[in-house]
Amino acid sequence: MRNIAVTVSYDGTDFNGFQSQPFGRTIQQEIELGIKKLTGEDLIIIGSGRTDAGVHATGQVFNFHTESAIPAERWAIALNTRLPKDIVITDAYEVPEQFHSRRSAKRKTYRYTIDMGKFPDVFYRRYAFHHPTPLNVEAMQQGLSCLVGEHDFTSFTSIHSTKPHHVRTIYEAYFEREGQMLHMYMTGNGFLYNMIRIVMGTLLHVGHGKLKPEDMARILDGRKRSLAGPTAMPHGLSLMKVDYPDKM
Repeated sequence: MRNIAVTVSYDGTDFNGFQSQPFGRTIQQEIELGIKKLTGEDLIIIGSGRTDAGVHATGQVFNFHTESAIPAERWAIALNTRLPKDIVITDAYEVPEQFHSRRSAKRKTYRYTIDMGKFPDVFYRRYAFHHPTPLNVEAMQQGLSCLVGEHDFTSFTSIHSTKPHHVRTIYEAYFEREGQMLHMYMTGNGFLYNMIRIVMGTLLHVGHGKLKPEDMARILDGRKRSLAGPTAMPHGLSLMKVDYPDKM
């Protein structure tokens, strides 16, 4: 058996998330079907993490074990011809047996995009949350900086979270302007269910002046979901990159 790791990008608009579900179309199911068409194998892929319905990815990673002799460098071309157009394999490589796309991951980077234009950019409508009301981006950056470091992020995760604990480390978090687009980047050792979307929803309150930047630290320390703002729309969120140790 060989262990193959794959990087995949997808437009999450028409999917019910990455992970297989009893109902609705998912990225995992489409990829597993593509592999079956290619090799005849019924197998289950292991994703580096789950993305919710409507969330996109440019650098999602998954791995699977196969008996196929297809060279690693041929997997991307071979699979792409058997996948729908909203899923594209960008790389594939053979990895050690112990590689696990989720457990072996060291860092993940997400981006949330807000379209700040008076009118929405029609070409970004699937990938950015249109928000024409003026925002105090400097205050939002100050508030975002409060989240860098190791913290308990209970206030910034769904009440439906099933994780045993909510302690995560954020290595960097910042805003970047690109024309009328405002991107928020967050890199951490892991993220909780709806965490980035709740962070963004709360930061929008900061941008409107409903909260002060220092309130982000107060909300964090409070460890109650009710203290934070609303959950931002899913279509503005993208998984950009997953990092692994060099030996992997």
